[in-house]
Amino acid sequence: MTKPLIGLTPGHNTDSQDVFLRPTYLRAIAAAGAIPFMLPLEAGTDDYRQMARTFDGFVFTGGPDPHPSLFGEETHEHCGQISSKRDAMELELLSRVIAAKKPILGICRGIQIINVALGGTIYQDIPSQFYGAVDKKPAFPLAHRQPYDYRIPSHTVTIAPQSRLARICRCNSLKVNSMHHQAVKTPAPGLTVCATASDGLTEALEMPGYPWLLAVQWHPEHLWEDDPAAALLFQSFVNACLPPC
Repeated sequence: MTKPLIGLTPGHNTDSQDVFLRPTYLRAIAAAGAIPFMLPLEAGTDDYRQMARTFDGFVFTGGPDPHPSLFGEETHEHCGQISSKRDAMELELLSRVIAAKKPILGICRGIQIINVALGGTIYQDIPSQFYGAVDKKPAFPLAHRQPYDYRIPSHTVTIAPQSRLARICRCNSLKVNSMHHQAVKTPAPGLTVCATASDGLTEALEMPGYPWLLAVQWHPEHLWEDDPAAALLFQSFVNACLPPC
């Protein structure tokens, strides 16, 4: 059987200009039965068109904060490092991939850049903007940036019934890890919230009517070896990417 080819967006160290990809992503995709490839950070329009045609699916990986100008805001004092090159690369790639109707999986930064690209907004800093709002003061704030190993879940997410995520994971709640200080604020048109944390923060988005698009705020690539639901997420994505027989 021919394995699907999966393109993954690269990390970018803006100090050294190194381009990289954490092996946890590669292992998770390979274990689900696909061949993973790190995509180039810099490419031309024709290159993006060819990528969208050539690869069977795409993973938008974790990384730095999207630039606030992408969703019409000034930079908050607690906004983190950004990569303008990566922003530009992922925005153009995403438009080409959606036009080609290829399967898309977003992880951490991935859910944020997908939401921003399609017209949504994000919290630039959860502690000050989400928990700092008068109407968002929970009795027990969650550690969205957990203090221990990423292979250990830190909080629970509730999954929307009848959602794609619920069908994939075969459950209505998940234990997930958490390592982010930004999150989806307003979902983009066409995207629906399919999982939330106990404090109400959006944890997953999907696109009804699209062949396969699912984006999560947590990092299942650190969990799949011990968590069947995380393994099922990658397996469903890879199955959707299988070339026609």
